[in-house]
Amino acid sequence: MVTIKDIAAKMHISTSTVSLVLNHRYDKRVRPDLARDILRTAEEMGYHYNELAASLRKGATHTIAFISDQVATTPYAGEIIHGAQDAARQLGYMMFIIDADGKRNLEQDLSHMLGWGVGGYIYAKFANRLVSVPHALNDRPVVVVNATERNGAHPSIAPDEVGIGYSATKYLLDAGCRRIAYIGVGVGTLAQTGRMTGYKNALHDAGIPFDNRLIVRVSQGTPAFEAVERLLDETKPDGVFAFNDARAVYVYDYAFKHGLTIGSDLSVIGVDNHEVICDTTVPALTSVELPHYEMGFWGACKVISMIEGGDPITENRATPAYHAVTIPTVSGDKSPALIPCAIIAKQSVVGEVS
Repeated sequence: MVTIKDIAAKMHISTSTVSLVLNHRYDKRVRPDLARDILRTAEEMGYHYNELAASLRKGATHTIAFISDQVATTPYAGEIIHGAQDAARQLGYMMFIIDADGKRNLEQDLSHMLGWGVGGYIYAKFANRLVSVPHALNDRPVVVVNATERNGAHPSIAPDEVGIGYSATKYLLDAGCRRIAYIGVGVGTLAQTGRMTGYKNALHDAGIPFDNRLIVRVSQGTPAFEAVERLLDETKPDGVFAFNDARAVYVYDYAFKHGLTIGSDLSVIGVDNHEVICDTTVPALTSVELPHYEMGFWGACKVISMIEGGDPITENRATPAYHAVTIPTVSGDKSPALIPCAIIAKQSVVGEVS
């Protein structure tokens, strides 16, 4: 690797002069023609500016760490990482990823990060749930993404789960459905509670009484399909709101088995906009898309603003690689900030197929 000393030796000048030029601190102390020669020689010799070393000398590494709990291995949740990376890159930061899937020593990984001078941390989950941030990060800039912190000590962002349930149910109501079933998950989660609340609120606003017989909570596999089959046989709904796309598949299986047409005889809407499911079902499944990319982007912008003690979006940046970025809009001034979710209309709801 070419060093400042190598450049100085080739040009027969002092290393301090070369250093001043390569660190853009020479002002009037180095003649303009000599500065140009130094920059040209450095480029010809293949010199690469050590951004990390320079950052360490200044006491600011311009790095953040993304602590992932199965985020990297979940197809749709992986967009959280993409969003965070894009925001960090645009704001002149690098991002490291730490896998916290329970099989590794997270505390040991964090001690290494702390030793490297990482400026801030994004603590993300693959699904919205209650979490506790590791004690080692208590005094560090931390943002929780796609989760809700138990003690609310750090800024966090999560999907508007109540909004998901409300908008999905209202979408079915607007399509003419009046007997809407809900297929939930077998265990209680923040997402389940929120989506169920939204479902009930939408029915209430439409003047439709809540009917507990239209609710089923299932896990996976054959027992789940059998439970969904009993629900649909006994209650004969005209619309189904499924907790996620995977559970909406059981409705498709039921329709195929009983000679029903999804999108005309029975309307279905899921959550996740899981590409493998939504684009391979026939007809294509309408789904509420979780804003994973936007949450990651917001999280990176937020933690960088905490590191810098101000808004990195509106400040003038020193790096020419910086571009203006737009932080996703969220609602509420409490933690977690809630981000709205869009319905991706396809063909599984009455009226969508012309």
